[in-house]
Amino acid sequence: MKYATKSVLILAFIAALFSFAKFDHCLNTNFASPDVYTHACYSDLPSLFGARDLIHHTWPYSSATNSVEYPPVTGVVMWVTALPTTSDKTYFLINIALIALLFMGVALLVAKMKPELWYLLPLSPAVIASLYINWDLWAVASAILVVYYFDRRKYDYSALLLGLSIATKFFPIVLLAPIALIFYRRQQLKDLLRYLLISVGAWVIINAPFMIFNRAGWWRFFAMNKDRGVDFGSFWYALNLFGISTKNLNFLSLLLFLIGIAAFAIYFFGLPELPTLATISFIVVAIFTISSKVYSPQYVLWLTPLAILAMRGTRDRSAFWVWQGAELLYHLAIWEYLATYTGSHFGLPAKAYAAATLIRIGATLYFLVRVSTRSTAPQNLEFLISQVEGYA
Repeated sequence: MKYATKSVLILAFIAALFSFAKFDHCLNTNFASPDVYTHACYSDLPSLFGARDLIHHTWPYSSATNSVEYPPVTGVVMWVTALPTTSDKTYFLINIALIALLFMGVALLVAKMKPELWYLLPLSPAVIASLYINWDLWAVASAILVVYYFDRRKYDYSALLLGLSIATKFFPIVLLAPIALIFYRRQQLKDLLRYLLISVGAWVIINAPFMIFNRAGWWRFFAMNKDRGVDFGSFWYALNLFGISTKNLNFLSLLLFLIGIAAFAIYFFGLPELPTLATISFIVVAIFTISSKVYSPQYVLWLTPLAILAMRGTRDRSAFWVWQGAELLYHLAIWEYLATYTGSHFGLPAKAYAAATLIRIGATLYFLVRVSTRSTAPQNLEFLISQVEGYA
C-alpha cells in the first residue's frame, strides 16, 4: 500500500496540535500544581527548566548534586534550547516545536517501513497524550533510524546511530539483544564485533568530554538509576501498593528482564525464517519496560512505533487498540494518583492506581503475545525440546 508524504506530515502535525491542546491549560496556568495533575498536563520541560537551573543557562553537568538526570545528548538539547530565554513558557514552546518536528520525522520513517499501518502512530491516543512530557522523542527518532538502517544492512550507519541513541536515552541499549541474535543466526560474528565496536566507539566519543571534564555531573544519571528504589508505574510499585514488599529490587528487576530475554531467545531461534529487527524490537523493549523499576507515561513513545513495525497487517489492529486504551487509562491514572500528593480535593486511591498499572502491563503482554504468535509455534516447541534433550 502506498502512502503520500504530504498525508503523513499533515496527520502527524494534526496529532501534534491535539497534544498541544492537551497541554495548553497548564501553559496558561504556568504549570501550577495541582493543575498539572488534575488536568493531566504535567511536563518535565518547564519543571526541569527551573529545577536544574537551566533558567540561568547553567551547564547541565556542572553540579554533582543537581545535574540533569539524562545522558549527554539530551542534556545538551536541554541546555541549548534554554539559551534564548529565561521564561519557562517560552522554553516549553521552543522544545515542543522541535519535538513536533521529530514526531513528523518518526511518522515518515514508520510510513516508509510499514506503509499499510503508519497512520496508527499519529492516531494513537496515548502517544498524543504523552508527546510533550519529556525529551524522549529525541532518542526515539534515532532508535527508529537504527532499526531502519539495520534492516537495510547498512550496519555502520545503524551502529553509529545506536551509539548516539544510547547517549541520548539509555533504553536503546536493549536493541543490542535482538541485533546480536540476528548476527549470530546469520553466522556473521565479524559483523557483530564490528557493529559493537562502532556503537561503543560512538558512545564513548560522545560521552568522553563529559566523563573527563564533568565526571561527577555526568555520573549522576547512572548513580540515580542504580540507586533508584521502587518507582511509579512499575510492576514492583503496584505490588507494594497491594502490600507485597519487594527487596533486592535491582536483582529482581534484572532477573525478570533476563528471564524475558531467555524466553525471547527461545522464540527467536524457533522461527523457521529469520525475522527483521523491525519485527522483533518491540518484544525486547516491551520486556524491558515491564521488568523495569519505573514506567513513566512517555515510555509509550518508545513502544508505539516499534509496535506498529511488529504488526502483521490488519489482523493485529484490535489488540493494538486494546493496548493503547490501557496505556491511556494508565496515563490518566498516574496524574490523578499524583494529585493526591499535592493537596488536590480529589484524586485516585492508591489501589486503584495499582490496578491501572497492572491493567497496562497485562495489555502490553497481551499485545506482545499477539504480535509474537506465529504459525511456527510447533517449530518453537520442537526447538525447546531439542535443546532440553541435548542437555539430557
